Amino acid sequence: MIQTQSFSVNQPTQILFGVNAVKKLGDLIAELGGHRVFLVADPGLKQAGIIKEVSSLLDKAKIPHTLYDKVTPEPGLKLADQAAKLAKSNKADCVVGLGGGSALDIAKAVGILLTNGGKAEDYLGLGKIKLPGVPKIMIPTTAGTGAEVTFTAVFINEKTNSKGGMNGDPLYPDAAILDPALTLSLPQHVTAATGIDAFTHALEAFVSTQAHVISDMYALEAISLICNNLGTAYANGSNLEARSAMLMGSLLGGKALATAGVGLVHAMAYPLGGMFNTAHGLANAVLLPYVVEYNIIGSPEKFATVAQVMGYETEGLPLREAAQLAVEAIHQLNADVGIPGSLADLNIPADKIPKMAQIALTVTRPVENNPRKPTKEDVMAVYEAAFNGTF
Repeated sequence: MIQTQSFSVNQPTQILFGVNAVKKLGDLIAELGGHRVFLVADPGLKQAGIIKEVSSLLDKAKIPHTLYDKVTPEPGLKLADQAAKLAKSNKADCVVGLGGGSALDIAKAVGILLTNGGKAEDYLGLGKIKLPGVPKIMIPTTAGTGAEVTFTAVFINEKTNSKGGMNGDPLYPDAAILDPALTLSLPQHVTAATGIDAFTHALEAFVSTQAHVISDMYALEAISLICNNLGTAYANGSNLEARSAMLMGSLLGGKALATAGVGLVHAMAYPLGGMFNTAHGLANAVLLPYVVEYNIIGSPEKFATVAQVMGYETEGLPLREAAQLAVEAIHQLNADVGIPGSLADLNIPADKIPKMAQIALTVTRPVENNPRKPTKEDVMAVYEAAFNGTF
């Protein structure tokens, strides 16, 4: 199997992991040559005291900084442009992203726009970024997106009302600080949605047509960490061991998707965000078991492995039955952490399914990575199953 594979892996991000790792921020900025920081932060972190904590670290290190906390859950391209304009006017030469995937994506985009110029819209697609950005440091406070180690920044295009990504190696952050203590204040519903989001990254990378031995290593460890710790982190948010395991699972899921890509779940989730402003992690979580049910025949061996890693006994079962247990396991994991069981529960209108299917199929790379090649009718059928909550 390995001898028939051909792949390239480039993951340049320096990773600092551990409780209180955030205290190394000042030294890290100096190491990367930064002098004036642009801090992009989720506004919800203000109440938790996390923005103040990070700002104090910058003050202590005598590093001037500008705070941008206008981040929204599903940011548009205009928000990235607005942030970049402010960063440029404050002569920022280093960007720090603090929060969930939206804050990190804006921070990554700002880092690129400061050196490449233009607008965020100019860089939608793959390989359009020509120059390296200013140093970019990501500090995730959710265990979900893995954006701290990926080369993608995703935004809603206000002109088309659809989601699209800036993609390219210059978007890789220079460094990521993963401090589990910063995730202790994460609300239950965010813990659940971002946790299943991270799980989705790992699973889709594992069954991707672009998967290889290195991505599989990341993906399987991420699946194991997340399925064994998400319930505990959800039930008892102050459990630092579970929070640490989830943050590592999210990181490894990010590395898996950066090397093997994601699949149909992500393609189908994009219209939910673009058309109805549904949070990305929640959209992925609700769609996941229905897409897995559809995909099983495309990679039964790998789905059987997923079921086994999630703790289900597969020995002696016919391959299809073993693979089918992955659907049961994911459905149970969703239920354990309060994920809604259907798109109807998210108030997604059924009459928009044809349009959603049409848009989903334009998200070409995830569709190409998917282990089963979908038609528009297939995608509509999966949406309908997810709307009705039936398998």
